[in-house]
Amino acid sequence: MDSVILNRVNMGFIAALIGFTSSIALIYQAASNLGADLVMVSSWVFALGLGMGITSIGLSIYYRTPLLIAWSTPGAALLITSTQGFSINEAVAAFIFSACLITLSGVSGLFEKLMNRVPLQIASAMLAGILLSFGIEVFNVMNQSPLLVGLMFVSFLISKALAPRFAMLTILIVGIASAWLQGLFVVPELTWTLGQLVYVEPEWKITALINIGLPLFLVTMATQNMPGIAILKAHGYHAPVSKLMTVTGITNILIAPFGGFGINLAAITAAICMSEDADKDPQKRYWAAVSAGVFYLLMGLCALSLMTLFQAMPTALIMALAGIALFSTIGGSLQHAFIESPYKEAALMTFLVTASDFTLWNIGSALWGVVAGLITISVTTLLTTKKGP
Repeated sequence: MDSVILNRVNMGFIAALIGFTSSIALIYQAASNLGADLVMVSSWVFALGLGMGITSIGLSIYYRTPLLIAWSTPGAALLITSTQGFSINEAVAAFIFSACLITLSGVSGLFEKLMNRVPLQIASAMLAGILLSFGIEVFNVMNQSPLLVGLMFVSFLISKALAPRFAMLTILIVGIASAWLQGLFVVPELTWTLGQLVYVEPEWKITALINIGLPLFLVTMATQNMPGIAILKAHGYHAPVSKLMTVTGITNILIAPFGGFGINLAAITAAICMSEDADKDPQKRYWAAVSAGVFYLLMGLCALSLMTLFQAMPTALIMALAGIALFSTIGGSLQHAFIESPYKEAALMTFLVTASDFTLWNIGSALWGVVAGLITISVTTLLTTKKGP
């Protein structure tokens, strides 16, 4: 296989692997809290995998842009606490309600108008703030597994200098081999079984729509779609935001009755597909997102078996792989955020707030980072105008 194609496939696999393993436990717990058994949980994963895979492949090829779609990790975390006292049927109705609101935001064009007012420096600073913890986590998990992560880090330095095209593939191979030799990764006995979709009849209840559907919509838009658009913008890609919201919203409506609580533009994993490691040519990096979409389809089809396999992988391996894959993106984002411009101070505020653990009204620091940056711009502009020449 040509090295360029191999890189695209490899980065797509890493993006899908990290996206799947980083929050599958949250989805399992959220579904279990609603009384779902293993078959029902696999239906959730199957529905999400189909939704993410088809939209990632279709949108990326159609727009020739790395448009990776992911499930809402903050949304899954929200469901764990917000679904207490509700049935799975009422939750499904709330999923559909949230999806309708996302579709409406796309059809109306309001979300796109909002994002067009965010300067590139602010978007880059938010991206750097979001990804910073992933880069730092590489060295945090090195404390727990020094040999495993140390070998991965050294192999990154060597391969980046000698064979940059194969850097991430080398790290993946070294990480899995090292974990296996140390007894940290024991391949479980697997029975390959295709997943199945289980339909759940929605039961409409106003309290469920308000307590589950509305917060799910807000969290998905603020902590997933907004960073997703910012990441596209920071990498120089210009996609039709309103159309993307409409497509993901309609897809959400279709998969909701089977447990597809929410899909949206990917943030962290999308950055992996947009890196130079995916392809030196930015115009061809969309193939990495297409590759990830194919892996999402496969993961959905084999949800029951793959959940068992991925849970056997050591956490240190997954965290190190994610962080190292994002090194170049973090560096590039910081460079773009802090170029000499009138927005330099605002970019700093955005970066610091986004990188913090600040949360207000169940909305994470990514949105508040942008708000802090825009407030800084507004105050600076107002005072400068009043001061005059």
